[in-house]
Amino acid sequence: MIAPRRLLLGAAGVVGAILVVEAVNRLGLVDGDALPAASTILSEAGRLAVDGDFLVDVGDTVRAWAGGLALAVAVAVPLGVLLGSVPLLGTASRFLVEMCRPIPSVALIPLVLILFSSVTQQKMALIFYASLWPILINTLYALRDVDPVAKESLRAFGFGEGSVLWRVSLPSAGPFIATGVRIAASVGLVVVISAELLAGGGEGIGVFLMESQSGGGNTDVMLAGACWAGVLGLAANAGLVGLERLAFRWNTARVEGVS
Repeated sequence: MIAPRRLLLGAAGVVGAILVVEAVNRLGLVDGDALPAASTILSEAGRLAVDGDFLVDVGDTVRAWAGGLALAVAVAVPLGVLLGSVPLLGTASRFLVEMCRPIPSVALIPLVLILFSSVTQQKMALIFYASLWPILINTLYALRDVDPVAKESLRAFGFGEGSVLWRVSLPSAGPFIATGVRIAASVGLVVVISAELLAGGGEGIGVFLMESQSGGGNTDVMLAGACWAGVLGLAANAGLVGLERLAFRWNTARVEGVS
């Protein structure tokens, strides 16, 4: 559960940001067409919440984002466990991992356009690539940092490597893997909207943002759509945090006890 004080402070920060944007516009410090008043943006965001076309765009983005992220989890976690548990494989793959992970997903858009005919598949492929690395890296480092004394103690009682992995390594690495998934979720959302903006075509929040600026531009509509993209990211993070707390209650209690 989020502490009431933290919730109030978070709400105060949001309200403060809204008031600053409103004041900047009302005082004429910026061009009103470039940065509309916060009240105008929020009013437009409320209209978009019941706009059927916009909701279709949101649904398309969410489907591609969720599919690419789920695929990344399904590949990165087992691969990370394998590479982190077998030192020979981990050492052999280290150079390849370190070389590939800095490559930005948007740089692969031309290749993805050639490989996949479906717009949804194109977006899922980019999300998969971008989300793969945070999960894989967190899994690798989490397994490397497992307490060696705990593993050796289990081996001393006659347990094999499979039991050590299942009883010690995975429970210890689990919270760090979950953190990698949360990071990957945020990265994936950024990538899918960026891909929609750059590649165009189909539907999605990025396409909506791009179309809102056509024909002279409607900055209030664009910013309202961007706000909903932020809300989507916030909701995804909150949901994953909730799942993490349920799955790793022991770790949550330990961390909260320390803090």
